[in-house]
Parts: sequence; structure tokens; C-alpha cells
Amino acid sequence: MSKLIAFAAIQGGYKVVAQAEGQLNKALATYDAATKVGFPNTAYYLPVIYSITGLKVETLEDLKKPLEFAKGLLPPHIRLKNWLPYLGPLLDAGMAGILSYEIIEALRYLNEPDFYIAQEDPDIENGKLWVGAADDTILRKRGVEFVDGSAPGFAAMVGAAPNKEIAKMIVEDYQKKSLYIFCAANHNGNTIIQQCLDAGMQVGWNTRIVPFGPDISSAVFALGFANRAAMAFGGVQPGDFKTILKYNKDRVFAFVNALGDVGTEWGVAAAGCVNWGFPTIADTPIPEILPTGICTYEHVVAPVAHEDMVARSVEVRGLKVQVAEIDIPCSFGPAFEGERVRGADLYAQCGGGKTQCTEHVKKAEMNEIEDGKVIIEGPDLDAIKEGGTFSLGIKVQIAGREFQEDFEPIMERQIHHLINYIQGVMHIGQRDISWIRVSKSAIEKGFTLKDIGVVLHAKFHQDFQKIVDKVQVTLLTRAEDVDKMTEIARADYHVRDARVDNMTDEDVETYYSCTLCQSFAPSHVCTVSPERTGLCGAYNWMDCKASFEINPTGPNQPIEKGEVLDANLGQFKGVNDFIYKASRGTVTHYNFYSMVIDPMTTCGCCECIAAMLPGCNGVMTVGRDYSGETPCGMKFTTLAGVMGGGASSPGFVGHSKFNITQGKFILGDGGLLRMVWMPKQLKEELKDRIVARGEQMGVPGLFDMIADETVGITEEEILPFLKEKGHPALAMESLVG
Repeated sequence: MSKLIAFAAIQGGYKVVAQAEGQLNKALATYDAATKVGFPNTAYYLPVIYSITGLKVETLEDLKKPLEFAKGLLPPHIRLKNWLPYLGPLLDAGMAGILSYEIIEALRYLNEPDFYIAQEDPDIENGKLWVGAADDTILRKRGVEFVDGSAPGFAAMVGAAPNKEIAKMIVEDYQKKSLYIFCAANHNGNTIIQQCLDAGMQVGWNTRIVPFGPDISSAVFALGFANRAAMAFGGVQPGDFKTILKYNKDRVFAFVNALGDVGTEWGVAAAGCVNWGFPTIADTPIPEILPTGICTYEHVVAPVAHEDMVARSVEVRGLKVQVAEIDIPCSFGPAFEGERVRGADLYAQCGGGKTQCTEHVKKAEMNEIEDGKVIIEGPDLDAIKEGGTFSLGIKVQIAGREFQEDFEPIMERQIHHLINYIQGVMHIGQRDISWIRVSKSAIEKGFTLKDIGVVLHAKFHQDFQKIVDKVQVTLLTRAEDVDKMTEIARADYHVRDARVDNMTDEDVETYYSCTLCQSFAPSHVCTVSPERTGLCGAYNWMDCKASFEINPTGPNQPIEKGEVLDANLGQFKGVNDFIYKASRGTVTHYNFYSMVIDPMTTCGCCECIAAMLPGCNGVMTVGRDYSGETPCGMKFTTLAGVMGGGASSPGFVGHSKFNITQGKFILGDGGLLRMVWMPKQLKEELKDRIVARGEQMGVPGLFDMIADETVGITEEEILPFLKEKGHPALAMESLVG
């Protein structure tokens, strides 16, 4: 490899470590050594330092140890006289630089608390462009996409393209391939983010174009996200740096695009990324590192033409992506799912309480429909004035020799994602409460309602080849027609829901596995029964049954319950045998109906986490959307860090929102009558079901007996409320024996 690039990276390491040391000394002279430092709303402290070294940084004083660690990594300067194999020293210098960059960013949070905006999307109007470190709520929400493959990896882009047109070309190509684009640094004062904005693009986590920060130091947020994914979803322990780095190389398919002049500070960042197996592809003629070793293929490739940047990056990283070529005038792909159509760009909308918008998938006979036919009954968008509203009914008829009625709701749920994948079109909700907003930019490109039908036809064929032979789509826009269709659809919705709601675990001899999350949490095995939906909230028993029939080799496999080992706690021999094999011997058994005794394993995708509250003789649960404190002393992010990653953690369990009101929810511990606290938003969301379940269990006033954050966030604060309300948990057998 080139002596020059090693020299530059090592020089950069010394420079960045010195910067971090200088800033830390200045901070220690300005603030008390016990002053708190860290990134917002995370249980992972400074995540790169924590994951690589195991050091928990909470105060300014704590920063001294990782700084000394970084200084100890710095190799001797390159001598010009003698040749050496420079890769090892380069990697050490790179890691020293990365650790120092995280220290620098932690000090920025202290010195400039308002520099970054703590939300998913920037506030462009008020000049708050940079979002900084992703908090654990974003990690859990977005990490699921890396688990299920809808986000195959990320491009860490530093600098700026020569102009906004080139920037848009590269970034949109990555979006079409469903990658995230993590942006940091500037080149001569310009950034890829500003170029995207100038080109009329939306940026933020919701469009997968993430504006971390304007300096090269903010690139460390991308590595922090990757390392937290390893700890949260993969169960890798802090300080186990070898496993952390190997995990990222094998499972997090990322790479760096350097756009602009690569100086020593960029050079040490690139060298640091090589430790993770993330190669750098540059547009300037810097020295290359072509031999394989740490990265899958080459380590540094340059110069690469801008029109070849995306293809070359994907090739060098060894990334496998699938691009759906759909014949519509707008770009299409999962990266556009989070795009928002705001008022200034709104052309027309339907649903959302303004009109009726309903979606309905029905099984058809082969001779009843014509494959690929899209029918528009009523006026199309060209008949609607700008800013207007319209009614919409989306009726999809599917025929196939292997297609069953049980598959209808699975296909119906796909409509939300697929319409959202159209650039310039926003979709919220499902069934009869959908809301679609169409942008002016989509109309300018030639978008019509027919394109919705084109998308649904193409994607249903692509994604469900085994069961789909024909797809016909009808789009209704006359209000009276939509209302008639809605009546029919609601009757079907009711029948479908009743099928699952009325089933019990005793009704079936077969449960289903879900190992979708094992790509990130290798020991986690979720078992789904009629009365225990998947902890991510996405799969119920009927869905898994249908999924297995659609894809017999997929993540949802049948599990014969076998001998009942404990009817009260919910333990079955067949389930134990399956999970032991599926977890590769890591998990021997677990109980379906208990969180106190050997509960089911939990991964980072769970919607909620329940925890014991011994002082109240009850339990609490918290959803990942709630970022406040809880009576167990831990926020959701901390709880997920403690017991996620595929572990079975007595006293805690991950579960879905829907599961809270299912018949077997922690029934071995007393069931829903043990619930003494939950966030107000979650409680209100489930109100009708909690009321109904309380009545079934003989406590009709249960809903009003459950405390929330308005009552208190400690056991001591909520206990008087529980006593005043006469909560049944207080009179039950002790949870702790």
C-alpha cells in the first residue's frame, strides 16, 4: 500500500488527538470536572468509545481515560527511509482519530447545546440543519429496517459534489437502492446536504438523507449508529471490540464516499472506517489501498467518476441490492417512504378526515380479472384544482392458484408501503382511514392515479410470485362509489379481526416462529401464538401462518407445541426443542405467559417492554415512542439496552402493543390485572381494549386504576394513587415470592 496515504492518516491521527486534548483541557478549565457530558437520550453513553473500550463516559473527568487510550494507539511517525507494511499502524491511527472525534463531538454538545436539533428532521426554516447523534428511539425505529433488509446498508458521504445536480444524481441513486445516506463534513464550506436542499430534495431520517453535521468529526455519529446496532440487536457486549468490528463488517453494509479534497483529517477518518470493514471511494486522485484484508474487497478506491460512484461503491462493499424498475414517471423505492408532502408543495389530497379513502384487497377467480388492468372510475388528478381534495377507493383483486383469503390482509398492508415508495406521494394509515397527499413535483413529472395501480400490480408480482398470478386494480374517485366500497370493506375487516380475536392458544396445536431479527440478534427466537403476537407488532398468528404458506423457507416456520410442560406459565416441549435449535443452543426454554420466570427472548425491535415494580406488587410497560422516565428507574432505551439482543431476562419482557390486551398476556403472573403504570399516550391508544379486557377479568374500572406519567414516574409517587383506586395488584400474591 502507499506510504503516502499511511503518512497522511497517521499525521491526521496525531492532529485530531491533539485537538481533542486541547478542547478537553479547555473544558476542564471552564467547567467542573463532574459536569455531565454525553449524547441525548441514549443508554450507550458515547457509543463508539463505550462499544470499543467498555468505558462509560458520563462526566468531563471520564473523558480523560478514552483520550489516553486514543493517545496510546498512535503509532510512530512514518520514516521515509525504510519500507514497512503500513496497514496495522494506519488502522491504529484511524481508531485513535475516531475516538478523538467522538470526544470532540461530546464537547460540542456541552459547549453548544443548541447546535444540533434533537429530532428526526431538521428545521430548515429556522436554520437548524444538523440533527447530530441519533438517539435510541431513532436507533430502534430505524434499526428494524436494517434487520428486515428494507435498508441493505448506508453510504457515509463526506464533503460536497461539484454541483447540486451531481449531488442529487448520486443521492437519489442511493435512495432508489434503499440505502441510507449519512452526511457529514464540508468541502470549501459547501455540504452535500445543502446541495440536496438547493436541488429541492427533502432531508432527514424520514427520507434516509441524514444531516449529521458540517464537520468531519460528525461522521463519528454514523459509526456510533452502527455500533449501537451491534449491541442493541446483536447482543454484542461493550468492550468486545473484535466482535463489534466483525459484526459490522459482516452485517452492516456501509462505505464512505469522499467528495472533495482528502486532507489529513479526512484521511484519518477513512483509516478509522477501515477498522469496521467500511471502504472509502473517492472522487479525487488520492493513493489507493487495493489489496484485500480488513474490508471485503479494496480498502480505498480512487478516483471514481461521479456517474460511476454509486455502482462502484456497491461493488467494492460487496453489497447486494435489488432495484425495482417500475414504469412510472416518479422515482420509486423504500428511501422515499418517509418523505413528507407539506403545504407549500401540496397539489391534492384524499382521506385524512377530509374525504373518504379506503383500501381493500380481495381474492378473485382466475377468469374474473385481467392481469395488469388498471381501471379509473371517476375523474383523475388532472380534473382536480391545485389544493383540492378528492375521495379514493383502492380496490385490488388478486387471483392465483395458491392465493387464499387469509392472504388478503397481508397484501392489503403492503399498499401503505408501496404507495409511500413513490417519490412525491405521501401515504398514512391503512384500511378505511388512509390519507394520501400528492405533491406538485409529482404532478409536474406526470404522475396520475393510474400509477398507483401500476405500482401495486408490479410489486405484488415481484414480491409474491408464488401466490400471485393476476392483479387487477380499480381506483374509484366518485364519493358515492367510494362510500359503497367502504361499507363492503368494513364488513370484511370485521370478519378478519374476529378470526384472530376469537382464537385462543388452546385452539391450535401449531405455533409459528419468527426469526426475521436474527440477522441482528442471532440468539433471538420469537414464537407467535394466537394469544401472543410478535413483539414487533407486525405479525400475528394468522399472518405467520399465511407467511409460511407464501414462503415455506422463510422466517415464519411452524412449531408443533408438543407436550404441555407448564400450562400456567405457558411452556411446551415442542417449542423448547425448536428454540434450542433455532438459537444454536443459546436458549434452552422459555415461558409464553410469564415475565417473572424465564420469559421469552427479546430483541431490539419490540414495541414495548414490561418490567416488574416490586414495591407496587405489579408491572409497568413502556412503548418505544415514550422517551421519559418510568417507575422502574429506566427509560425505554435503557431497558432495551439491558435486556435486548436476544436475551431472556426474568423481570422484563418485550411485547407488542396489541399483546397487552390479549388473553394470555403475562397470565402466569396475574395477567393485565398486574398492570399498574403505562405512558398516557399508550394507555389512551388501547383504552377500548383495556376496558373490555378489564371487564372480562372482573375489574370493570381497571382502565382508571392504571397510573401514568401524570400521576408519577416513581413507585413511591404512584403507590398512593394505586391504593386510592383499590388497584387489584395490591391484593394479589407477591410477585417476588
